[in-house]
Amino acid sequence: QVLLVESGGGLVQAGGSLRLSCAASGRSFSSYAMGWFRQAPGKERDFVAVISRSGDNTLYVDSVKGRFTISRDNAKNTVYLQMNSLKPEDTALYYCAAAVVLGSYSAPKQTGQYNYWGQGTQVTVSS
Repeated sequence: QVLLVESGGGLVQAGGSLRLSCAASGRSFSSYAMGWFRQAPGKERDFVAVISRSGDNTLYVDSVKGRFTISRDNAKNTVYLQMNSLKPEDTALYYCAAAVVLGSYSAPKQTGQYNYWGQGTQVTVSS
């Protein structure tokens, strides 16, 4: 079992930055691929970014490429999402998730591939 707790959300002006953190409790954090998803009101939960167990593979949705960076610190059981050049359309509830994967390079992008979810942290970008 893994408990995920997100932090770092808030209200920021367009063009600003935020750094989200997701702290994981439990064992074997390095066994999980870690992803970030977001959900705006009235919309589905969408993939944002994922990092493999090893940290060697990262994938992003096209709309955040070049602006967001996902990273992990396995010694601290924490995954991060650095968000720069924020836009109003980035406004959403951001979720951290953990996926049990076999390959160290695996980087799943589908919500159904994830086994554990956090409660979310709100990001609001004003224009």
